[in-house]
Amino acid sequence: MNRLRDRYEALLLDLDGTLYRGPAVIDGGPKALAPEGDSAQRLVYVTNNAARGPGAVAGHLAELGYPATAADVVTSAQAAARMLALRLAPGDRVLVVGTEDLVAEVEAVGLSPIRRFGDTPPAAVVQGHSPTTAWPDLAEAAYALRAGALWVAANTDRTLPNERGLAPGNGSMVAALRTASDREPLVAGKPYAPLMEDAIERARTRNALVVGDRLDTDVEGANGLGLDSLLVLTGVSTLDEVITAPDAQVPTYIATSLDALNADVVPGPVAPSAVAELLRQYPGRAVRVRAADSEIR
Repeated sequence: MNRLRDRYEALLLDLDGTLYRGPAVIDGGPKALAPEGDSAQRLVYVTNNAARGPGAVAGHLAELGYPATAADVVTSAQAAARMLALRLAPGDRVLVVGTEDLVAEVEAVGLSPIRRFGDTPPAAVVQGHSPTTAWPDLAEAAYALRAGALWVAANTDRTLPNERGLAPGNGSMVAALRTASDREPLVAGKPYAPLMEDAIERARTRNALVVGDRLDTDVEGANGLGLDSLLVLTGVSTLDEVITAPDAQVPTYIATSLDALNADVVPGPVAPSAVAELLRQYPGRAVRVRAADSEIR
C-alpha cells in the first residue's frame, strides 16, 4: 500500500483538536500514529498552546497512548522565549502573562521573568494562554506596553478546542491588550514562522507533512514555509470553510481523521467543493485538494 505517511520523513502534528480535545483523546488517534512495519517517520508534536512545558505535554500524550517524549515536543512558549532572547540582553526583565511553564521558558534563555513591576517598566511582555489570566495581569501588561516594552505573543488563536466545545484562546486575551495598548505583538506560533521553523529543526528534515485541524494556523503556517499539509476534520475548521478559504489556507490533503495517514490518497487535486462527496465514497482516505509541494519540486 502506498500510504500517505510514507511519502514524508516527518509528521509535524498539531495537538488541540487533532490528537485530543482537552483531556479527552480523539478516537483512533493513537492507533493511527502507531509505528507499522518499516514506517520510520519522525513524529514531532507542535503546539500553539503555551500553557504547558514539553515534559507535561509529552506526559499527557503518553497517557493518551501516543508515542511521545519531551524531546518530541515543540511549543509556542519555547519559540516565544527564543524570539525574546534574540532581541534582548541577558538578564533583561520580561513581564509574563501566562503559566509558570512559560516563566520557565523565559528563564531557560537567560532572561528574568516578573509578574509585576514598580517604577521601571520591563524590557518586554510575553503573553501565552493561561486559564487563570485575570484583569490585573492584563492591566500590568498594558502599563508596560504603553511604556514601550517589546510585546511577544505565543500565539493569536482566538479559540481553544476542548471536550465541551470552543473556549477563548490566547488570541482573545491578545485582542484585549491590543485594544488597551494600541500595539501589535510579534507572534511566535502558527501561522507565523518561528514555531514551525523550530519544528523543522527538531525534525531535521524539510520533507515533512504538517497535520492539523485549523486552516488559519496549521495549514497557513505550512503553506508559508512550503510544506505539505493534511487538514483533519476533528477540530475547528470545516469543509464549508475550506470552500471559501483564501489560497494561503488551502491544504494539500483533507481527511475526516488521522486514519488517512495509513491509506493511499484519493487521486486529485480536486476542487474543495467536491471533497465532501469523495470523503463519503472513500472513507478512511485523504482527498488531495492541491498539488503536493514535493511533486512541484
